[in-house]
Amino acid sequence: MRTAFIKQLTEEAKTDGKIFLVVADLGFSVIEEFAGLFPDRFLNVGIAEQNMIGVAAGLAKEGFNVYVYSIGNFPTLRCIEQIRYDVAYHNLSVKVVSVGAGYSYGSLGASHHGTEDLGILRTIPNMMVCSPGDPIEVKALTIFSTNYDGPMYLRLGKAGETVVHSNELSLEAGCLLPVLAHENSDKALLVSGSILSYALEFVKQHDLPVNVFSVPFVKPLNRACIKDFITKFPDITILEEHQKSCGVSSAVIEVVNDLYAGDEVSIYPKIKRIAINDCFYSVSGSQAYIRERAGLVLDKDLFLK
Repeated sequence: MRTAFIKQLTEEAKTDGKIFLVVADLGFSVIEEFAGLFPDRFLNVGIAEQNMIGVAAGLAKEGFNVYVYSIGNFPTLRCIEQIRYDVAYHNLSVKVVSVGAGYSYGSLGASHHGTEDLGILRTIPNMMVCSPGDPIEVKALTIFSTNYDGPMYLRLGKAGETVVHSNELSLEAGCLLPVLAHENSDKALLVSGSILSYALEFVKQHDLPVNVFSVPFVKPLNRACIKDFITKFPDITILEEHQKSCGVSSAVIEVVNDLYAGDEVSIYPKIKRIAINDCFYSVSGSQAYIRERAGLVLDKDLFLK
């Protein structure tokens, strides 16, 4: 995912002189091409993530479309005050890019487990929040972000994620992306983030009667899209590599509830959530190992009942 992001950002920067990249002492073997091509639009601030956000806000005030790039919790949780006051309050064009979402850096322990970021950032006004499911979605969101004038969070996996989509994508804010269709089923599986490939492989392996969708936009969610979706699919499972509180499933349920309370839909769907329970997993191991420890696994009986 990080390769897809930086490659596409570099291409966009060749024709858009307003793109500026700021990193916090990382990205080596990743960002060299961008830095070499655009030395006047690249800055490494060192191990100073909070300052990085302030620098980005200043550059945005001068008319740049600024991308800040760092690992997991460091450009997000460490910088929440600066993101809220310096960027979001002024509605500046700063894109916060976090590489290593969820348990991508599982071997480094809880300090590097990025599992609360979506919930924290989506509560901040003006902030768009995105969680792509594969490198094709990353490319599409990077292109989208270059044309979006405002604060945005882009949550990436690490590297080597499976490509799920077979074709290039053009995204509309708040959309859901169909990944696998099953015409004779009213069951749907919504997945956000790099765990999408696991979910798709599981459904195919067990030949399950379920329609699979990716959720690249956590905020905003398109109300009309959700309304149409729940009319077609009254039985929904949501899988995410994030705390159950305030994550993707919470965002979906909020929209569904408002539609139902406003009499815009007559049926409230059954929504099952698979997410991280209210605890830390203070172990080191591979992403797959910690996902399993955290219960981020599918059960075929969910879709056969």
